Order: sequence, then structure tokens, then C-alpha cells
Amino acid sequence: MTSKPPPRARRADARRNRARILEAADAVFAEQGPGAVTEDIARRAGVAIGTVFRHFPSKQALVEAVFITRLRFLTEQARALCAAPESSGEEFFDFFARWVELSADKQSFVDALTAAGVDVQARAAAGEYPVVRAELLEAVAALLRQAQRAGAVRADIGAPEITALLIGTARALQHAGAQQGPRARLLRVLFDGLRPQPDRAGDRDRSDGARSDSEG
Repeated sequence: MTSKPPPRARRADARRNRARILEAADAVFAEQGPGAVTEDIARRAGVAIGTVFRHFPSKQALVEAVFITRLRFLTEQARALCAAPESSGEEFFDFFARWVELSADKQSFVDALTAAGVDVQARAAAGEYPVVRAELLEAVAALLRQAQRAGAVRADIGAPEITALLIGTARALQHAGAQQGPRARLLRVLFDGLRPQPDRAGDRDRSDGARSDSEG
């Protein structure tokens, strides 16, 4: 008679399977979009389709979990950049580009969930999203302040404006489609507007003040 593995081992196996499913789903969604079939995700993860549904009762639950995982990863990246011992402020622009791409993906996920009859706003308000989003915005605000102290970003802009720019740019990237040329030009125009200009006295004054505060 075959003995069952102890509960601790079963829990560890379950955690590994969940992580493999999320990793596979992230890759498959990146390749095929959120409309990808669950069978492809199970095949990529190397698990049975039943295992996928034990962890994620519906396709919608899996889409949500992938997006939340991406947000958490982005938050960790922002925090790591803020913790770096030296910063030129340029890291902010690389991070913003990744954030915009994620936001554009988010809209695709929202469209897929809405098409499946999911009340996205209600689900978002009741789930992990508000907490995870708040953590991300806090990390982004800290990264923005760091870039401003370094003189890389104009000083007369705050986190609310950055968030608004993110939403608008993500929509613009969706409109631009998959062609990298137009997408790169859109980001370049945005970043040019975020950088301090030599004749913008207010930027210089505020940047000097930010540096004084950080050194005091």
C-alpha cells in the first residue's frame, strides 16, 4: 500500500505547482494575449488541466492572479531602485517604460474579463488590487522623488501627474499597436517633457531645494 506524502510536503508541492502555473500563464498571455486557452497554460506548466483549476477555479481568476503578480514584481523593482546606493535618476525612465507596458497589458486583461461578463470594478475593489496598487504607487512616488533630487526629472510634477501620464501613455501605446518605432517615439516625447529644461527656472529652484532638503 502506497503511503501518502505528509501534509507539509503536499503543501510545498501545491505552492510549487501554483508558482509554475503563474509563470506559464504569464508567458502564454504575453505570447497570445489574455484570450489564450487554459490547456496551453497547463501544457507549458507541465501540469494537468485539473491542477490549474484547483488553484484557479476560473480563467478569470487566473488572469487576475497573473496581473497581481506582475504588479508586485514591478513594486519590488521600484523599491530595489530606490534602495540603490547611487542614482543618476535615469532609472526612473526605464522603470516608467516598463510600467506603461504593464498598464497597456492591464487594459487587455480588463477587456478580456469584461467580455467574459466579469464586473471588473467590483472584483478589483473587493480583491487584492487596491492594496497592491497602493504599494506600487508609494514605491513609484519614492522613485520619482529620487530622480528629482538627482536632477533627472522636472521638479514641478508629482505622483498624481505621473499616474495620469501613465494612463494616457498606455492608451496611446495601445493605439500605436505592436510596432516598436511609434511606441519608442511616444515614450521619447513624453520623457523629453519630464526632463528639466535649461530655461525653466522653477525646475532649477525646486531641484536645488530638494537637494538641500535631502542633504540637510
